[in-house]
Amino acid sequence: MSTNPAAPPAFHLLAKPTGAICNLDCAYCFYLPKEKLYPGSRFRMTDEMLETYIRRLIEAHRFPEVTIAWQGGEPMLMGLDFFRRSIEIQQNYRRPDMTILNTIQTNGTLINDEWVAFFREHNFLVGISIDGPRERHDVFRRDKKGLPTFDRVIQGLDCLKEHGVEVNALVTIHKANADNPLDVYRFLRDELGIKYIQLIPIVERRNEMDAVSDFSVTAGQYGRFLITIFEEWVRSDVGEIFVNMFDVALANWSGEPVSLCVFSPTCGMTLAMEHNGDMYACDHFVSPDHFLGNISEVPMIEMVASPKQLKFGRDKLDLLPRFCRKCKVRFACHGGCPKDRFIKTPDGEAGLNFLCAGYKAFFKHIDRSMRIMTGLLRENRAPAEIMQMVANEQGQTKTSLGNVGRNDPCPCGSGKKYKQCHGR
Repeated sequence: MSTNPAAPPAFHLLAKPTGAICNLDCAYCFYLPKEKLYPGSRFRMTDEMLETYIRRLIEAHRFPEVTIAWQGGEPMLMGLDFFRRSIEIQQNYRRPDMTILNTIQTNGTLINDEWVAFFREHNFLVGISIDGPRERHDVFRRDKKGLPTFDRVIQGLDCLKEHGVEVNALVTIHKANADNPLDVYRFLRDELGIKYIQLIPIVERRNEMDAVSDFSVTAGQYGRFLITIFEEWVRSDVGEIFVNMFDVALANWSGEPVSLCVFSPTCGMTLAMEHNGDMYACDHFVSPDHFLGNISEVPMIEMVASPKQLKFGRDKLDLLPRFCRKCKVRFACHGGCPKDRFIKTPDGEAGLNFLCAGYKAFFKHIDRSMRIMTGLLRENRAPAEIMQMVANEQGQTKTSLGNVGRNDPCPCGSGKKYKQCHGR
């Protein structure tokens, strides 16, 4: 373990044993082009590198729990024997007081009974990438032959659920599903029985210009998407369905540490490692400018705590525009992910997040609900009690609106006509 005072007790590292290699060819994937960084490579982590990775990761942690996060590309292309070896190596190096959690993010198309038995035996948390029902998912998530993947993903997901493997859904929000939030949410909740949902906006720049790709979500779309799902969730699903955006928002309103770097004041504690042991500042910053070194040559923790990486993390705060610093929802947003901070503020300063307007609309919309749930937590009560509060308010509102004409002022006090407010 490092004696460097700047070294954190724990950090998160996304290991990519196949690099950018994948059996799918999703139109919006930002990682597939990273293959160009390693011309001529086989893109397979060797057994020697696997052992070095696990040993270095365990050595670098002063915290009793270590997460080994497998990602890609498609990590399952390594084959089951690779992951069996990884479990053996983990047991060889695990300290007596240490708990090791394995997670894997997969497109789900390669899952079968043998894989599922392994995941269940070793308590893997499996993340499945799925973008909603068939007509939303298959627009961009296609294989190398251009064929749709929905049926194969569902087959893999059904296999996981049948054997009781813990699953979460990673849903990317883009042009094909951004205007259909309830279709996506209800499909995951009602048809697939998913209880843990990650919502990830797709924002892909065209070169270094402010313009984004045709499949990217707009700020307005993303804000409306989140608000619409939140309204369904806060009425029906608090404590039953866990959405990363809502969980992180509640943590920020409560003044608790957040689990998502996007909405933390600084970043730099979620790094990426390529198949050959090269480490980079972040999954979204795998480039020569953000290369930190190779774990065969430099102790992992020294790269995590290096001046270069610490500056990368502090820049998120230090480069925050004045427009953001005085924003009322800065505490919830913190400028968002640096990769998306490429437009200008209204006064012309660089570094505003492309999704700013959407984030601002969402965080302002949920403020009252978050304050209520924060108050419940401080009273050692369940945040889920808000659902009954909302139901009671709706009942009172319906009663008070019973005899209001469409062109009358809305009794809620908004100043709008009833037909433009609660009568919509």
